[in-house]
Amino acid sequence: MTKIRENLANIKASSTLAINEYSKKLESEGREIFKFGLGQSPFPIPEVMVNELKNNAHQKDYLSVAGLKELRESIAKYHSYKNKNIYNEKNVIIGPGSKELIFQLQLVIDAELILPIPSWVSYEPQANIVKNDVIWIETNFEENWHLTPEKLENQCKTNKDKEKLLILNSPNNPSGTIHPDLEGLSKIAKMYKVIVISDEIYGELSYSGSYQSISHYYSEGTIITSGISKWCGAGGWRLGAAIFPNELSIIKRAMEPLASETFSAVSSPIQFATIKAYSEDHSNYISITRKIFISISNFIHQKLTFVGVKCLKAEGGFYMLCDFTSVLKKTTAINSSKKLCNILLEEIGFAMLPGSDFGFKENYLICRIAFVDFDGKNAINVASQNKEIDERFIRENCPKIHKGIEKLINWIIKNQ
Repeated sequence: MTKIRENLANIKASSTLAINEYSKKLESEGREIFKFGLGQSPFPIPEVMVNELKNNAHQKDYLSVAGLKELRESIAKYHSYKNKNIYNEKNVIIGPGSKELIFQLQLVIDAELILPIPSWVSYEPQANIVKNDVIWIETNFEENWHLTPEKLENQCKTNKDKEKLLILNSPNNPSGTIHPDLEGLSKIAKMYKVIVISDEIYGELSYSGSYQSISHYYSEGTIITSGISKWCGAGGWRLGAAIFPNELSIIKRAMEPLASETFSAVSSPIQFATIKAYSEDHSNYISITRKIFISISNFIHQKLTFVGVKCLKAEGGFYMLCDFTSVLKKTTAINSSKKLCNILLEEIGFAMLPGSDFGFKENYLICRIAFVDFDGKNAINVASQNKEIDERFIRENCPKIHKGIEKLINWIIKNQ
């Protein structure tokens, strides 16, 4: 009888991908579904990158395991500026998405993993696959759903003998907030020699336009991961990068043979085309897409808080964490975030993710909303004509967002 490894037997499909596939299935059956589950950029890939991909479609040879040198040089230059440190191409590894690189980092680094609650859905399953211990640290609404220096220090004091790895994601998925005290957190990480993976996939989508990173204060202990899936709409290209400080070169050296025995190298045409993501000026594209996200997030926040849903304004990315506890306190039949999500999908076609997927306890009625279900190309074209990005803009150019939120509001009022 075929046996499955014990630590893999109960691994489930990524909830973000699963909700997207299920939503598509329901749509194919004729249901109207409002897709607030999967966090995929709605905007088109910048044309200069698409043209460069066409120009390099003939590139058929394997590239270096670490990645195309010219691309690594471009990424090193970009992160040297953004992260206020000096990197060169030897500090960079290119992989098939930052998700795969984070997984391989967890495989290489022998440490217990510290995760704030909430954290992205895939960090913990990856740790379980490689049999790393996971330490969850609770956060709260008043802390912007981020790990405080005090809570990190308390955890570091409990087991000083075990090396520690912290994954930090800011702007954050699922909360949409930015860590308010990266400098304070860096002091504790430095004091206890915590290795930090700074997942900066949403770095360019900070609503203030300011690129913030713990590496500004703790570069020697921080590995940066990023890529092109969120800020330039190229999720399907599957290209990410890990940037290592010289002080952690031992980890990078361990990563390269592992990469050679797994993914070998990222698609050659994709790597050549991605140089344009880092060498060209995309400030106008980023500015317009950021303004659209800000307006949508403000619209959702205003509508939900008006009926009593507890949520923080998003500060970056395209997510919002919503606490329905106070508005559903009379509805005793809904006793978990998963049940709430299932009922909303069944009754009004509203798809979102339960907070339990991000580390919250099952009975917390907290869910994540992703606001990307609209035609990004059309939205950019209209917004570029100096159109005011207000509720009318959202109603006309992001109709599924507008209608979905209105349906959710009506459902809440009905069930209060």
